[in-house]
Amino acid sequence: MSRNDAPPLPDELAKICTRMRLPYLRKAAPDVLATARAQRWDPAEVVRVLLQEEVVGRDAATRRMRRKSANFPTGKTFSSWRTEDSSIPVATQNALMTLEWVHRRKNLAVSGASGTGKTHFVEALAHAAIEVDLRVSWFTLETLTATIGKAKADGSVARAVAKICSCDLVVVDDIGMLPAGQDAAEAFYRVVDAAYERRSVAVTSNLHPSGFDSIMPKTLATATVDRLLHHAHLVATQGDSHRLAEAPCRKRSPTPPLINGSSCSITSRASRCGRSRSALTLGRRSGRTRGYGCSPRRDARQRRRAWRSATVRPDRPAPVDAPEPRRRPRRGRRYARKNRTSVGICKAASTASFG
Repeated sequence: MSRNDAPPLPDELAKICTRMRLPYLRKAAPDVLATARAQRWDPAEVVRVLLQEEVVGRDAATRRMRRKSANFPTGKTFSSWRTEDSSIPVATQNALMTLEWVHRRKNLAVSGASGTGKTHFVEALAHAAIEVDLRVSWFTLETLTATIGKAKADGSVARAVAKICSCDLVVVDDIGMLPAGQDAAEAFYRVVDAAYERRSVAVTSNLHPSGFDSIMPKTLATATVDRLLHHAHLVATQGDSHRLAEAPCRKRSPTPPLINGSSCSITSRASRCGRSRSALTLGRRSGRTRGYGCSPRRDARQRRRAWRSATVRPDRPAPVDAPEPRRRPRRGRRYARKNRTSVGICKAASTASFG
């Protein structure tokens, strides 16, 4: 019997389910009761099925709440994980997927170059931990530093660290991407020290844990790495970046179109004449570039022609080489002053000779 055909619950029973906070039992009760009535179930079986529906609904709601409170970056799971493309050995992947290391309070450190699947793999492990009713908290080194810094302002650092370590798995992502100062090193040390042999800590970094002293103070780095790697699985990823391999810019561009049996050239007239486009732009201002600076209108026409020649026109053949534009003589103030001086000397000489 479908849900639409099942009779609704009596109002009194619905109020009791609401008061007892049994929303999933109240939702499944009409169908279960109709099926039990038709198949003559035992009363104990009816109660078991109704309570089972409530338990399943509450577990699903708890998982949704834990995913939301974990603050995952992208929501990637093992459904999008490609085992054969990863440089992590398959045996290591299968062993970590069992989450036995989380139940034994061991740590996980994944190091490698950017784009090799560190964050994706650890996030998928965190989602799998939530599916088996474990609690997870996700941080980057920057967000962890901000959280501890806010607690330090009101003197509740111990309470904040205890709240973070109340989860079964604490993930700190992207260590080493940016230089870590004293505050970041102190926050990271507090969490690792509080979770030591009590909770599992998973970190991802582009540096090996032995190189953490290059991004944070050496004393704190040594103490943190000593506690982190005491009971830990160390995984190193290798290879090229998966992001760059899937980027559209890595795909080969198509060949240029053929015009009249030959590939069309996209070189401009200015480049064929020995001048770059920057020279065309500067010629308008300085007036000292060859063939430019004589007339603004003439300069504009030549720039438009050079720009049009740089554009591929499928309906026209490729432009032929143009001759070098003829340079007109300059007529500036210095030339006019020199001309006036020479003309005045000639007039004075002629007046003196015929006077």
